[in-house]
Amino acid sequence: MKIVIINYGAGNIQSIMFAIERLGFKAVLSNDPEEIKSAEKVIFPGVGEASSAMTKLRESGLDSLIPELKQPVLGICLGMQLMCNKTEEGNTEGLGIFDVDVLKFSNKVKVPQMGWNQIYDLKSDLFKGISENEFMYLVHSFYAPNCEESIATTNYDVEYASALQKDNFYGTQFHPEKSGDVGEKILGNFLKI
Repeated sequence: MKIVIINYGAGNIQSIMFAIERLGFKAVLSNDPEEIKSAEKVIFPGVGEASSAMTKLRESGLDSLIPELKQPVLGICLGMQLMCNKTEEGNTEGLGIFDVDVLKFSNKVKVPQMGWNQIYDLKSDLFKGISENEFMYLVHSFYAPNCEESIATTNYDVEYASALQKDNFYGTQFHPEKSGDVGEKILGNFLKI
């Protein structure tokens, strides 16, 4: 299976590569549009700041390529947030795949949310064999509110979408590659979709 991790300069790509290898697969790092289009599965990672990440996507033309992809695409953390309409982080326009705007957590809670939190209301093949209220690893200051495309929920200050799905596009706010066996099972489920 050809798995491409989009390499656009924003992401903890190595830990995703290692998680995929532990599942018995190999992944290719690429920002080449033809290579990305020819992949069977695409992973869109992201760690960093939204406006600079979108600038990198625009410079490489990936901002117009990603929404056109037909194969399963998994956005992780900032990758998921950039797949939304826009984000309050840097007042940044996103890719518009998920019809929701990303908001900043209030001052009532410690920001960023960093560490383990539960996911529940699981509604997708992404969570096949995953129990409600499993703990996942999260590091983020912004969140996607629950919406029609929510497939998992987490509570931190507010209930928010910790995973989204629309057609062939999936997104997780949590880091499956850093969430132990359960997270790797979710990555494995994505590779079976």
